Amino acid sequence: MENLALIDWSRAQFALTAMYHWIFVPLTLGLSFIVAIMETIYYKIGSKEWEKITKFWMNLFGINFAIGLATGIIMEFEFGTNWSNYSWMVGDIFGAPLAIEGIMAFFMESTFFAVMFFGWKRVSKKMHLISTWLVAIGSNLSALWILIANGWMQHPVGMKFNLERARFEMQNFWDVLFNPTAYSKFLHVVSSGYVLASLFVVGISAWFILKGKELLAAKKSLIIGASFGLIASLFLVFTGDASARAVALTQPTKLAAMEGIYDGKKSEGIVAFGILNPEKKIGDKKEPFLFKIEIPKLLSILSYHNINSFVAGIDDLVFGNNKEGIESASSKIQKGKIAINALKEYKMAKENGNAKKANEALDTFKKYEQYFGYGYLDNPKEIIPPVALTFYSFHTMVGLGFWFVLLFLFVLYFAMIGKIESKKWLLKLAIITIPLGYIAQEFGWVVAEVGRQPWAIEGMLPVKMASSHVSVGAVQFTFWLFAFIFTLLLIAEVGIMAKQIKIGIKE
Repeated sequence: MENLALIDWSRAQFALTAMYHWIFVPLTLGLSFIVAIMETIYYKIGSKEWEKITKFWMNLFGINFAIGLATGIIMEFEFGTNWSNYSWMVGDIFGAPLAIEGIMAFFMESTFFAVMFFGWKRVSKKMHLISTWLVAIGSNLSALWILIANGWMQHPVGMKFNLERARFEMQNFWDVLFNPTAYSKFLHVVSSGYVLASLFVVGISAWFILKGKELLAAKKSLIIGASFGLIASLFLVFTGDASARAVALTQPTKLAAMEGIYDGKKSEGIVAFGILNPEKKIGDKKEPFLFKIEIPKLLSILSYHNINSFVAGIDDLVFGNNKEGIESASSKIQKGKIAINALKEYKMAKENGNAKKANEALDTFKKYEQYFGYGYLDNPKEIIPPVALTFYSFHTMVGLGFWFVLLFLFVLYFAMIGKIESKKWLLKLAIITIPLGYIAQEFGWVVAEVGRQPWAIEGMLPVKMASSHVSVGAVQFTFWLFAFIFTLLLIAEVGIMAKQIKIGIKE
């Protein structure tokens, strides 16, 4: 029971840190490019108005960037403090992209960050503009390397299990680097950051227009934000489709939970809206939905580009489906336990100098190596993530994504025809949508991370085998300590930003 409590509290602490961290990161990713675009316009036309606009949004970017650093650093340290078994088992692979991120991307963005903020009168306009663009590129390169690491956790490739050291080690760096899951994830995540930053710019600009303050600068900012946001939100839909296809190909249990599918079938449809049956259990005959609106056959088309493709359901994945060639979870668990026992026999035979027995154990291990992680599971139903949380998070995120496209369309249309000031309802909606952007961001990560449970590394390492051997009390104490500190940081950021916005777009 104590071990279970430790795992749950370690999970909670990492989730807390990650969710607070992701409040700051997406705004940094998108606002860096919006500021660079604004400064490019200033560089081209030399207008004092555009200089003021650029500096205003750059100040808000700087506030967010500085406060966001703290949570990211703490999250990386938690891999060593709370997840030392994870770090031992896969640190050789997972650590490489993070090291490159620190050496290359973070070094670049932090170096030119100083020039961008303090170099207005100290370097040429061209050099300052280059620095601003390099900060934007560096910020997004940081996201690239971190998401390569995360994409590997979702779809592990390019590694080999070292029997002597009982850990996974990198076999091919290029397989890790060009992992298709990582790139679909990267494009989807950064485009969502661009959308959030655009919502932020549009919402703050709408507030200025409603207050009748800084009207010319606010309208220009609003047009830039809505234009960038419309392009980014359309791209977000495209990358979301690619990311969901990657999930279908590599994480079928996550896909089944995302769509609430229990009994798989060919020509499967997509649930546009649905209410899950809370009494539905794995393996029973109850209907999974109390109510749903479904688009027929679309999930098979989007997932496998074939209208007749079979989409596995939760029951298929747990109990198996011989007709579709799906192996049961209990069979995988049994084979995984054979692999674990073979590894123990191999190490024991090596220690005793019994070469024949060691080779026999090695052959057995290699035969069942792909099931190794399943051997640490006890119940076949463990392979299924929390269905309700994954389903509702996914559908809320998707629904909000389509709303963002409509909002940018309306705002840009009325701004271009000069009627945005009279559309107070739309301006108010733009302000209200800012927090909805953050909600969509967090729900997206809930789908990504909760949806791959029980795995720390998909199919290879369960979360319960990845934690450190520390006291539950220590993790509980740091959980509440971090909750307090992160909340203070968030309050500080909101307060400082609100003060800066109230000052307005001026020198």
